[in-house]
Amino acid sequence: MRRIGAAELVDARDVCCYARSMSQQPVLPARPQTFTLAQWADMDEDAHGELVDGQLIEEEEVGALHDAIASWLNWAMRSWIAPRGGVVLVSDTRFEVSPGRGRKPDLSVYFPGRMPPAHGLVTTPPEIMIEVVSPRPEDARRDRVEKMAEYAAFGVRYYWIVDPVWRSLEIFELDEQGRYAKVVGALDGALEMIPGCDGLRIDLAALWAEADRLEPKR
Repeated sequence: MRRIGAAELVDARDVCCYARSMSQQPVLPARPQTFTLAQWADMDEDAHGELVDGQLIEEEEVGALHDAIASWLNWAMRSWIAPRGGVVLVSDTRFEVSPGRGRKPDLSVYFPGRMPPAHGLVTTPPEIMIEVVSPRPEDARRDRVEKMAEYAAFGVRYYWIVDPVWRSLEIFELDEQGRYAKVVGALDGALEMIPGCDGLRIDLAALWAEADRLEPKR
């Protein structure tokens, strides 16, 4: 067996000390990857998240209740607007609401004569954007504070907020100062005088009945 010389022993000790010192160094968190709006728009349709100042932010926590309400509203809005020549878009559509910010609202409604492009990032504001509020506080703040300011700046004329927990529908209209003012607040009944939507009828009792078809949370 070969004996280890003194020089080799010192070298081995140096290596061990270096390795030990490196293992004790604090691990710095990786810098989050940033994206441009064009990169975000080109992501696969399965890629989740909205873009906020170049950062990919997780979307709202949704579930069957959220989807059931969004689906019912999609049916109601499409039944009304399609014969008039408009379209309803669902949550996969990506909007540039401001420089560096991209959102995917639950529903968007375009009136005749103002259509979005068939592909890519949408920069034309719809007449109506609809968000179904999720139960997490951060999601509610996003819909009621952040998106309200963004959609107003984007030029969306009407912003609807549907809250399944409070079973409420609120409609906000853009005023001359470019800010939203609430013009409708309802909990139940049938709404037949909806601003900007002549002939549209939203039966809230039927909407909540659709939600009640789901199995209660255990």
